[in-house]
Amino acid sequence: MPILVDRAAPHVALVTLDRPERQNALDHAHLAELHAQLASLDADPDVRVVVLTGAGRAFSAGLDLRDPGTPPGGEGDIGQVQFFVAFQRHFATLIKRVRSMRPVVIAAVNGHASGAGMALALSADLCVAGPAATFTVANIRVGLSGCDLGISYHLPRAIGTTRAAELMLTGRPVSAGEAARIGLVLRITDDVVADALALADEVGHHSPLGLSLTKETLWANVDAGSLDAALALEDRTQVLASMTGDHREAIDAFREKRPPVFRNQ
Repeated sequence: MPILVDRAAPHVALVTLDRPERQNALDHAHLAELHAQLASLDADPDVRVVVLTGAGRAFSAGLDLRDPGTPPGGEGDIGQVQFFVAFQRHFATLIKRVRSMRPVVIAAVNGHASGAGMALALSADLCVAGPAATFTVANIRVGLSGCDLGISYHLPRAIGTTRAAELMLTGRPVSAGEAARIGLVLRITDDVVADALALADEVGHHSPLGLSLTKETLWANVDAGSLDAALALEDRTQVLASMTGDHREAIDAFREKRPPVFRNQ
């Protein structure tokens, strides 16, 4: 199975792109499977964190250029424009799915992340990298736009517009060391999956609603039009969280000097 899902720890799912012979490149069949697996994890209330990584020496080489396959909606006698709209949207909706998932998503970038692979890593909430990781805005190197699959949205927000423009216009690979220095990744680690799972365990100890509301509000407020708008959303979020049983359990556990037991209530 090219998409492996392992319940690696309580409340944590490890999703591995498992096509090492193709550097975890995605054709439309594998992309559809990844969509389905992430949707299933998103719907599982026990899952609080998803770690996403690749098998072998690559995170993902992006689109499988050798045999990309046919996207949903691209079958039959349709026009060329209609086919490529379906083609593009099948990838683009994956980026939106990852960013909008209820669980926190951590990308464990073990090797090169190129094109759609880089876009996938950028769509995660957190990203850690192995020493061999590289990040490449590949499309500019094959006669296409470097603005693809959310890269022109996520990359400037992660590293600033000047650095993002340089990477998107040149298509040069970024090493793990540079990625850590410019804030593209959280840190470099020798065992990237183990480190990502340890980070997932640290995150996953918090209440399910507290995590999902934090993620949702964080990314909404990245685009907030004003401080007033950001504060208004935070106020509503905090009032909702304060009315839950899990909040009361966390307070009781703190007072009783014991780990909290959250029930998503």
